[in-house]
Parts: sequence; C-alpha cells; structure tokens
Amino acid sequence: MNKNVPLALRMRPQNLDEFIGQDHILGEGRLLRRAIISKRVPSLILWGSAGCGKTTLGLIVAKELGATFEHLNAAFSSVAELKKIITKARTSLRKEGKKTVIFIDEVHRFNKLQQESLVPDTEDANISFIGATIYNPHYYLIPSLISRSIVANFKPLKKEEIVFILKRAIDDKERGLGNIADLDIKDEAIDYIAMISSGDARKALMGLEIAAFSTKADDNGEVIIDLEVAKQSIQKDVFYDKKDNYHYDTASALIKSLRGSSPDSALYWLAKMIKGGEDPRFIARRLVILASEDIGNADPQALILATSCFKAVEFVGRPESDLILAQTVVYLACAPKSNSCYMAISRALEDVENESTKEVPSHIKTHSKDYKYPHKFGGYVEQDYGASKQYYFPKDVAYESRLKKFLEDLKR
Repeated sequence: MNKNVPLALRMRPQNLDEFIGQDHILGEGRLLRRAIISKRVPSLILWGSAGCGKTTLGLIVAKELGATFEHLNAAFSSVAELKKIITKARTSLRKEGKKTVIFIDEVHRFNKLQQESLVPDTEDANISFIGATIYNPHYYLIPSLISRSIVANFKPLKKEEIVFILKRAIDDKERGLGNIADLDIKDEAIDYIAMISSGDARKALMGLEIAAFSTKADDNGEVIIDLEVAKQSIQKDVFYDKKDNYHYDTASALIKSLRGSSPDSALYWLAKMIKGGEDPRFIARRLVILASEDIGNADPQALILATSCFKAVEFVGRPESDLILAQTVVYLACAPKSNSCYMAISRALEDVENESTKEVPSHIKTHSKDYKYPHKFGGYVEQDYGASKQYYFPKDVAYESRLKKFLEDLKR
C-alpha cells in the first residue's frame, strides 16, 4: 500500500472482523450485523461523532454486497448530481445485476427536495442508501426516508478500543508502522493518545503517525515515543456546535446537574460550554431561570446572585467571566431546591386559561371603601382576595419553611 496515504486510511478495516467498536449494533447477533451478513441491507442512517467508523462501515457494506460504492458529500452535491448517479445505478442493476451503494456524508445538509429524490429508488431497492451525520437524524431527515432505513447511533470509541487500534497499527507490517526499524512506543504514550482523542480513531491514528515520523532517532538509532512526544503530537478538540442539539444537550446537562445538586458535574458542563465558545450571556440567562424555577424561595439569594452574574458577565467578558459563572454555578448547585413557585404559577395559568375569567371582587377594586387595610388590623385581616383555591404550596425546605410557617400561623 502507498505509504503516502495517511495511516488512518491505510488501517481502515476491510471487513466486519476487523471493525472495532459499536458492539451495541454490530455485535454478534445484533440487527445491523445480521442485515450485513445476510446481504439484506436496507437503507442505513448512521449518526454519531467523527472517527467512530461510519464511512468505514459504508465501505464494508458495499464490499459485502458486491456493490459499487458512490461517495457524495451533501454539502457540495446537487439534486442533478444525485439523479445522475441514481440513473447510473439503475442501469448497472438492470444490465449487470450489480447494486450500487450511495454513501452520503453530512446527509443532514440535504434539503427536503434532495431527500425526497432518494425515496423512490430506496423504496424500489434500486440503490442502497447510506447516510452519515453527526446529528440526530430525527431532527433533520424526512420521515419517509427514516422509515425505510435502519437508524444506527454510533458512539465514540472506548479508550481500550482506541488502544487496540493503535497497537494494531504499530504491529501491522503491511499497512501500519510495523516495518519502521527501532520504533519504541511507550505504553504511556499510547494511553495518552487514546485518551485525548475522545473516541476518534482517525484523530488517534493521525497523532500516532505524526509522533512516529516527526521524532528523531537517539544516539542508539531508536525512535522513542514517550509521553512528552505524544503530548506534542495530538491536539485536544472540544466538539461543540452552538447552533444545534449538542448545544442544547450540553445546556440541559448543566441545568440538570445544578438541579441535582452536583457542583462537580455542573462545573464540567460549564467548562465544556466555555471551551466550545458558548456565549457567556446564554449561560448566565439559563442560570437566572434556574435560580427561580428550581431554587425559588428555598434560597431567595440565588436569584439575586444569578441576576448579578448576568450583569457582571455582560460588562466583564471572557476570560474573567468564567470565574463569575463558576462561582454562581457552585452556589446554585449547593443551594436548597424548591419548585413551589414554578408549580404555583403553572397551576394559576392553567386555571386562567381553562376556567371562566373571574371578576375582581368589589372590595379590592380601585378606591373601594369596603377594603380592609391590613395595617389597621396589626398586619393581617381575613378577607376575600379573589382566589378560590390554593396554588402555592411552600415546601418545608430552608428559607421557604419560614414562609410556610408564616402562612400557617395566619390561618390559626
């Protein structure tokens, strides 16, 4: 094999036995493996992070089916180009009995018209369509395409799976680095590359290749790849798309960690959002909402702090705002929790929407002479203020327990 070809391409698995990872869908007896082995592969939609084997599986499927492999990138393809390939695929199937696998990378970029153009030929089995995307296809692809496909969620590879792939590349004399004389790669270097690649086999193999070919031999003629060399050969990337479901999923993880009183988890998701370039004001807004929705009167200071955080973040900016956000996140995570106010307004809004609208009682209308001024009665006097039912049920939690006791004492 041409050694100028990147190591990741040279080491690409050629069959299912060489394929590493995704046991939840490709393990023995699993649906996708059964479909491939039986050569009864419908259309496939593979979604998951980069470097976890989506394109590789597409190539393996084409090989197992004895099919022609056509690769398109949705970002640069048109309906006309797609129809041209489909027409060619029909002709090949009719004249030679040979099927065509059309692999479309970044399929989420196809608009509805482009997606619709695939449906008739997937329905008639003129082609085998395989779409690959890093995003959840249920948000981007039309139902008629999804219903005709096996949808498989590819997960980032585990660290031990990356280690196996790296060691296989080191030992492989035909496609890998096995023919490089006096190459000594330390286990700590392999572990570091596997860890920092975050489940991306392509990135891990690229880091290994850079380390192997950029390190000079020592006085004994050995090329030693130690931990320090590994650190200089691979870059840590944080995948974070501010416009998509990764953005909302991470924000959700932050909020749920705060609600669950886990400051460490909350700090981790905060750090990921910061490192991914999230707008600090977006984070601060979410903290203000949580302070009222999930903490409320259990700790009224939470809303004050969160609001101050938002204002401070606006005029301080990064990187100093990172500390302000972190301080607020830790406080909110450790604060007592109560959603009583959230539930109270939800109940009241539901009644206003679904029940007949009540008139304001005459004695509490403007300038009413029948209104009893509470301060003339020692601060409280019994009278009708309009509500026929209880909406607010304070919990016996932290400061809110004081409010609960106050309300209970009034009724005695």
